[in-house]
Amino acid sequence: MTADPNSPPRKATLWDTVKAVCWSFFGVRKKSAYQDDLAKLNPLHIIAVAFAAVIVFIVGLVLLVRYVVAP
Repeated sequence: MTADPNSPPRKATLWDTVKAVCWSFFGVRKKSAYQDDLAKLNPLHIIAVAFAAVIVFIVGLVLLVRYVVAP
């Protein structure tokens, strides 16, 4: 099945945005996947998901350090 080239690109889901942000944290992405993300992802959604991911990452690091340093 091929997509109609005249149809607008489909909108990304929240899961698509989360996956794109996770791949960007990891630093590995195919160029074709990057181009797809440019076409369908909303920049405001990317910023919100990235902000939440940074908060989760920082809290995880703080908890890990407290666990390791705890007497």
